[in-house]
Amino acid sequence: MDRTLSRDGTAIAYRRQGDGPPLVLVGGALSTAATDAPLASLLAPYFTVVTYDRRGRGSSGDGGRYAVGREIEDLAALIGEVGGAASVFGMLSGGALALEAQAAGLPVGLLAVYEPPYTPGPDGLLHKARCTARLHGLLSAGDRGGAVELFLSLTGVHEETIGRMRSAPLWRGLESVAHTLAYDDALLGDGALPAQRLASVTARTLVVCGGFSPARVRATAQALAVAVPRGRHRTLTGQTREPAPQAIAPVLKDFFAQEATLRQAS
Repeated sequence: MDRTLSRDGTAIAYRRQGDGPPLVLVGGALSTAATDAPLASLLAPYFTVVTYDRRGRGSSGDGGRYAVGREIEDLAALIGEVGGAASVFGMLSGGALALEAQAAGLPVGLLAVYEPPYTPGPDGLLHKARCTARLHGLLSAGDRGGAVELFLSLTGVHEETIGRMRSAPLWRGLESVAHTLAYDDALLGDGALPAQRLASVTARTLVVCGGFSPARVRATAQALAVAVPRGRHRTLTGQTREPAPQAIAPVLKDFFAQEATLRQAS
């Protein structure tokens, strides 16, 4: 993997493949560049695709006390490596990071996100607050496995499946990045849609959700598309929280290619 230095000196590891307009993929909780590799391979014939280990994961450094602004600076450094401007696709909490970054002024003209896990509404905000407290309690106690279990259970993974995962080789890798669950939690704030910051997003933005995702998730995606000034919404039939790369890749290819053409013509 190549490396670039973020503003605070933290090394961020990334991979670049393909040839074409630059496109950065921003992974969600517990993901690394390897997680995004299948999707990157499908997009590489059309774009210069960058995947990376977000700070605290894989081959990237951490840099001490976390702040959302640090992750925005990491993304800025990657965009600098591919010419100073790029399209961005953010998955789940990576979508929240991508939105925050563009609202902060990063040169992202085209943006797509998949189900950023905001939890608006009184019940959603209470649920988020309780989950945040549980997560920080587990991490403070050094219970990395418990933190991973909590996250997986919140994403709908059954208890029996989590039990099998605990005995699988992948579990050690999940525990190694468990502390970054607090980073993703911080990206989502109190869980409400950050309306003021979303109003500052200037990029053409595609908000995608799965047709088999829970109704509240689909409703949040639709509300997000409305909150972003140049947003649009798309539902992927038959997909859930983790869409198949073969399902999401054509949607991203069409959006980024067509929208880039429109930008050049305008």
